[in-house]
Amino acid sequence: MSDALAWLARGAPTLAEMEIMAADAYARLPEAFRAMCGNLVIHVEDFPTDEVQEEMETESPFDLLGLFQGIGLAQGYEMAAGALPNMIFLYRRPILDYWAEHEETLGDVVTHVLVHEIGHHFGLSDEDMERVEAAGDT
Repeated sequence: MSDALAWLARGAPTLAEMEIMAADAYARLPEAFRAMCGNLVIHVEDFPTDEVQEEMETESPFDLLGLFQGIGLAQGYEMAAGALPNMIFLYRRPILDYWAEHEETLGDVVTHVLVHEIGHHFGLSDEDMERVEAAGDT
């Protein structure tokens, strides 16, 4: 079967498949970068909740690709009893929409969203995040 025909038989990744893709992308990021996050949980949903959209003041559920929720080691994070772990929410449908309109692989888009959600939370510069992404590609 040619590559073109193989793509005709393949659908968009499921929520579970995208979680696996995100976990793999996260595992390839530099250890020092991952260490900032504490015990990070990556969760994929189709869209942000209405509450998240309201809080982030988005006009459309397609406006948000991901969201970091939590406190990292840089802010003195310690896992207290009963505390929720740091979480990254990836929004599958907006990510797929973005991917369809750009010349990047889906894996690169997922990695970019992960790095930027974590990086913005910790105040990293765009240059710092570009270095982290590049290190994750090796």
